Amino acid sequence: MPKNAPESSLAGQEYEVEVGPVAHGGHCIARTEAGRVLFVRHALPGERVIARVTEGEETSRYLRADAVKILDASKDRIEAPCPYAGPGRCGGCDWQHAKPGAQRRLKGEVIAEQLHRLAGLTPEEAGWDGTVVPAEGDKLPAGEVPQWRTRVQYAVDASGRAGLRRHRSHEVEPIDHCMIAAEGVTELGVEKRTWPGMASIEAIAATGSQDRQVILTPRPGARLPLVELDKPVSVLRVEEKDGGVHRVHGRPFVRERADDRTYRVGNGGFWQVHPKAADTLVRAVMQGLLPRKGDTALDLYCGAGLFAGALADRVGEKGAVLGIESGKRAVEDARHNLAGFDRVRIEQGKVEQVLPRTGITEADLVVLDPPRAGAGKQTVHHLAALTPRRIAYVACDPAALARDLAYFREAGYKPRTLRAFDLFPMTHHVECVAILEPAGKGA
Repeated sequence: MPKNAPESSLAGQEYEVEVGPVAHGGHCIARTEAGRVLFVRHALPGERVIARVTEGEETSRYLRADAVKILDASKDRIEAPCPYAGPGRCGGCDWQHAKPGAQRRLKGEVIAEQLHRLAGLTPEEAGWDGTVVPAEGDKLPAGEVPQWRTRVQYAVDASGRAGLRRHRSHEVEPIDHCMIAAEGVTELGVEKRTWPGMASIEAIAATGSQDRQVILTPRPGARLPLVELDKPVSVLRVEEKDGGVHRVHGRPFVRERADDRTYRVGNGGFWQVHPKAADTLVRAVMQGLLPRKGDTALDLYCGAGLFAGALADRVGEKGAVLGIESGKRAVEDARHNLAGFDRVRIEQGKVEQVLPRTGITEADLVVLDPPRAGAGKQTVHHLAALTPRRIAYVACDPAALARDLAYFREAGYKPRTLRAFDLFPMTHHVECVAILEPAGKGA
């Protein structure tokens, strides 16, 4: 039994089980002979494994477990390329042990299950062909790992070594190299030195520029170390007293390139992590919306203004775009990035609070890219009341997407198309773009 586990804990108990279907979250479902449900990581559907419980008590509805021995392997299994993957090790990747094509099939099965369970939709009703498409350049042979992660959040252990968190744990797995880190992150050499007094380090390698940035979060009372990395880099620190991010030296932002425009993103603000993601998503959204000159459009949860910029380019001087974003620094960046457009306005605040205050009663097009929790019923119904011609919903979580699609159906909108992109290889995460239209259209 793990240290500090309660007496009723089943942690450490082992079961021989047949692995069932994949579940949302990077694990598969299995059942013990007694019928107890296990969520098993490091397994694949159809395998027979020894599963060791990692979390759960006698009274738990389900248990979490790791497959610690494979008795009957799936044809989709490979040896994990990463030496830090596996039970009890780094929690950053979920599917290192699966062939790339199998990873995408598993993600597709999760999307289909969430659509069915939470929205009552079949893939056909959602306008989806059932496939998850790899990003350009990511279709590699089994055993090769795409270097895609342009932003890596390292944790630092008590000895000052940088690493990554273990699954569902605050414990640090020290590493010498993250295989999915983009080349620009690896070049910084964060893992090659020690970081005494630091709690975490975020390393950023911008896409389309040579900008590199490191954000240091010291432990309480610690002094910043002298930063000597392998490449020129700007350094920011997170202040203990106010939680703000402040420049140490270099630019307080990085320049990201997408859709033939340059976007300033400051203080470690949100930007798509895969170097192909921003262009891939803009292309999917614009192909789905088909903006026209003179359209009015909304970009909700607009961040640094990626979709607002793409819309502004396409609706022209007679069109108008309103972006809404809650983050103060992101709003500053969006206003800077879109200053060349006279008919673009960016408002700060929560979407559900700001949107009703705008006085807008109709819009031609809407883009929403909400956080992992989704947009929610209130926002969905407000958007439907604006009677847009089309809505593009960009989703990083298929469960949230499915819940919101059910709300859209209540409000009179249905999916026209849905596309899924594997922008997070080796992990369980997947990005979807749904295009919605009024339910009566074409009926």
